[in-house]
Amino acid sequence: MKMNQQLLQINRNFIICFIVSASLSAIVAQLLVGYENQITTTITIVTGYVIYFGIFSTLFYLDNKSRYKQMKSSLIRKEIFSMISSFGVGEIIYLAIRWPSLYYFLEIRMENYIASLVSEVIATACYMMAVTIFLRKTRTF
Repeated sequence: MKMNQQLLQINRNFIICFIVSASLSAIVAQLLVGYENQITTTITIVTGYVIYFGIFSTLFYLDNKSRYKQMKSSLIRKEIFSMISSFGVGEIIYLAIRWPSLYYFLEIRMENYIASLVSEVIATACYMMAVTIFLRKTRTF
């Protein structure tokens, strides 16, 4: 099986973003101990999204700026469209797992930060698999 450099870079970026986002989301979840579980769940996930996509966008830009300077604009548009589609599918899967699992863990009285970390690990693993599979199937990378 041939290793694809762009796919490895994207997965490396996913892991970096996951570590930072999961850590800060766990802190936010713990700070929201006295709030209703649905509020804690929503604020924790929104915080994770802001951190995750801020870091991922920066890393992706740094990794690909010289590559995109050499590509035709039509190929760039096609690649970006495929990536957005792949990430969109991944995000649907991520949210379908993350929100209910975090809420459930909070409802069974798991510590907020542990609940956040466990649900983040589960949802991110599914997200990474879905995006990687989708990017391979669409032959984006």
